[in-house]
Amino acid sequence: MNNLDDQIESANVAELDDELVMQYLLQNPDFFIRNSRSVEQMHIPHPVKGSISLVEWQLGRQRNQISRLEEEITLLMEQATINETLFGRLIELQANLADATSLQDMLNRLQRWGRGFGLAGANVRLFSESWRIGAPSDFTHLALTRSSFESLRIQRLGDTHHFLGSLNGPELLLVLPQAKAVGSVALSLMGEEGELGMLIFSSRDPQHYQAGMGTVMLDQLAKMLPGLVSRWIERA
Repeated sequence: MNNLDDQIESANVAELDDELVMQYLLQNPDFFIRNSRSVEQMHIPHPVKGSISLVEWQLGRQRNQISRLEEEITLLMEQATINETLFGRLIELQANLADATSLQDMLNRLQRWGRGFGLAGANVRLFSESWRIGAPSDFTHLALTRSSFESLRIQRLGDTHHFLGSLNGPELLLVLPQAKAVGSVALSLMGEEGELGMLIFSSRDPQHYQAGMGTVMLDQLAKMLPGLVSRWIERA
């Protein structure tokens, strides 16, 4: 007999613990085959049915695992469909913005696209340290200093490039000074280090944008816009 058999033989039944039983079963994988008739007669406690056979318990576990896998597959398929739709709309927007004849035309097209989703607005702000946007430019209203934005960035974005949720009055006045009745925003920094500015979608609904929502489209738009803006405004 091996050491485990010696332990089991010498142990009182009351002294057997889970670990010892588990070691025995692992070292004797044919146990259930050799004792199939007894296994079929075994019953284990069940929180609802009182007790069930070991076979029924195993089948129940397998059904639960299959059910979870089916749910995961369904969610993945739904997410894939959503992503396909989002990227289709993104490609359409990119082509539309690329056809703009001026920066104002491009901003107007972006605004119309956002409102097509029922949003209050879609805006771009540019960090003045990264763009030559001072007077006599017609777009000085797009300028925002990074230093004035830093406090909001630390409190709302931290180490990320995105914020989804509600901003307080002073914060809204900083990033969207002309906007009215803004309930929530989706804000995404532009540039590898977030140094170029930001894209802001706003909604009148305070619950429209919330933490934890996907940012795939925001991320793609934030990467695309600086190249389009540079057609009309020179980088510093």
